Amino acid sequence: MNPFTSASVCRTPTRQAGWLGWLAICLVLVSGCATLRTIPGTKVADTPQHRELLQRVEEYRIAMEQREAGKLLTLAHPNYYEDSGTPSAQDDYAYAGLKRVLESRLSSVRWMRYLIRYRDIHVQGDRASVDIRYDISFQLMTEIGEKWERRQNDKRLELIRDGERWLFISGF
Repeated sequence: MNPFTSASVCRTPTRQAGWLGWLAICLVLVSGCATLRTIPGTKVADTPQHRELLQRVEEYRIAMEQREAGKLLTLAHPNYYEDSGTPSAQDDYAYAGLKRVLESRLSSVRWMRYLIRYRDIHVQGDRASVDIRYDISFQLMTEIGEKWERRQNDKRLELIRDGERWLFISGF
């Protein structure tokens, strides 16, 4: 049989087209699996557990803006511990100290805006960490009058699952 007959010419492109079609389908499937849905406005993977954690952090953010020390305490675990990010143990405090710290600090704040950008979430068993970038502006009443401040920084909030809810174990 002559390799240049029309029957032979038609068979080769059909096999190539079939092979290329399967390759295209595989690439679409692989690229579809590679894209991860994120929670809108974040780079955090969109999962029910991540949404639950972000909802809890949003409760914290709103309570901070509204300067509700009592609400913030309901979001903290009884084993809450804060080392204040310093090597000295003198400024560390547990749950009982958290109440004093919140009441004293929030009582001098007259106005606050607290924005959070969610960077990442790590969950391992009943513990989670939420990495954020915060931007906080506030007005303080001091002995010499009003003082305005703005702070921006990265922060890690640590939470623990307590029954059906997540509570903060550190990071306020």
